[in-house]
Amino acid sequence: MMWPKNLPFAFMLDDTGSLGSGGERTKPGIRKSVFGKMPDGQEINLYTLTNSNGIQAGITNYGGKVVSLLVPDRRGILADVVLGFDRLAPYLGNEPHFGALIGRFANRIAGGRFTLEGVEYQLPLNRPSYTLHGGMEGFDRKVWTPRELPGNLPALELTYLSPDGEEGFPGNLTAKTVYTLTDANELRLDYTATTDKTTVVNLTNHSYFNLAGHGSGDILGHVMMINADRLTPTNSDQIPTGEIRSVEGTPLDFRKPTAIGARINQDDPQLKYGRGYDHNFVINRKGAGLVLAARVVEPESGRVLEVLTTQPGVQLYTGNFLDGSHRGKEGKIYNYRCAFCLETQHFPDSPNHPNFPSAVLKPGEIYQETAIFRFSTTN
Repeated sequence: MMWPKNLPFAFMLDDTGSLGSGGERTKPGIRKSVFGKMPDGQEINLYTLTNSNGIQAGITNYGGKVVSLLVPDRRGILADVVLGFDRLAPYLGNEPHFGALIGRFANRIAGGRFTLEGVEYQLPLNRPSYTLHGGMEGFDRKVWTPRELPGNLPALELTYLSPDGEEGFPGNLTAKTVYTLTDANELRLDYTATTDKTTVVNLTNHSYFNLAGHGSGDILGHVMMINADRLTPTNSDQIPTGEIRSVEGTPLDFRKPTAIGARINQDDPQLKYGRGYDHNFVINRKGAGLVLAARVVEPESGRVLEVLTTQPGVQLYTGNFLDGSHRGKEGKIYNYRCAFCLETQHFPDSPNHPNFPSAVLKPGEIYQETAIFRFSTTN
């Protein structure tokens, strides 16, 4: 389906909250619909944000997941460029964090242990040797409190109170994420958090992107640039060694635009550990504020994704453990390396590496980070 540029477009939902294929034009704003029910009967909603150009983002208050993201190609044809499901039920099962809001601590913590102010904390292990993405039930498996924000741009605020001791983390943590769809074709995520006890926090978004459209084959032909001279290498368990190493002369050097598949199968220990790219890159920056972390181009469609962030790192993951076992939206099968993630973050296992940027949050402080996913096209 093709629409003129700058013309709002609605990806309609049926009465069950499933994504359909209607083409009704609509004004910018937010559309709320029922997405499903939790096992206890609690209703979960889907909030579809539409900007003045017709770009759409579907977000659910279960886990803050970005369920859909419709952006045009160079001809103005819209496609949904993120992996996900068209109803709630599959998100309640064993799925790889599609589109999720990750916390209390994104990525890995070695042994599930860290020490704060002389006290050692033990988290449950959801992997044999580490805690991943917040534990057994991280923020992506929580029901967040939604609020549609007033203003000229569609914006959705999600709030969650993580109680002291949840998944082993100290402190009552109040976390908020505001999703804003700007007229610059950006999905902006503003994260904030406060605590009443010293804790660690690391929030990110775990969207899986395929700029040709979800379920449209692998992403090895996407051309990627990562604004990073260095990365944090890992051991065989994918835990950072503590070293900060140059990417020079390695298959992890994306300083110049390079096809994702050009070197992904090289005989390199770092690639062997993650079965491909699954690495934290140290973003080049001079001072605080937003900086470009990565730029990705899909040559056939001309779609471009730029990722900007205030965070010190970005994790590139290339869907190395997707295996065709998940049937997503429109019945599409998600196969090996059919998507990539760019997770803006503090470094993995930061609480156990004093030389890494601190992920500690104390009472009276405000955790405040931003990630922007900006879409455009090439000629």
